[in-house]
Amino acid sequence: MNKAHGKHVYVDYVGFQPNQSSIDGRWILKILQDAVNKCGIREVHSHVEIFDGEHSPPGFAAVVLIDESHVSAHCYSDRGWLAIDAFTCGGHDPENIMDIIHESLTLSSPNIIQMRRDTVNRFIHPRTSIEEEKDSN
Repeated sequence: MNKAHGKHVYVDYVGFQPNQSSIDGRWILKILQDAVNKCGIREVHSHVEIFDGEHSPPGFAAVVLIDESHVSAHCYSDRGWLAIDAFTCGGHDPENIMDIIHESLTLSSPNIIQMRRDTVNRFIHPRTSIEEEKDSN
């Protein structure tokens, strides 16, 4: 039987038009950082890149690197599309991160609609004989 060492949650939204400027990804980066902090996860780096529409569609990409992996967001602001994912490979559950982010988004962008939320196990590997022995006892 296989085992997973990580978990990846990803969510797609439409209707993303917050009260703040949807083009300014610094606002969403703060939401990601707040969720990471509320979950007690160590942030190691963060960055946001704003796309002005000249070389790529208008919007932004934001990422918070954590010692367990990352939390990121990508937005097509002209279409109101927002994709967010949270990936952890330690003791923290990315579902909790995503719950906090979702609550913040729905409070500040009342027309936002969650189109999909999926969870995938990551770092799939065979169980060791020690793990199988522990589970049988």
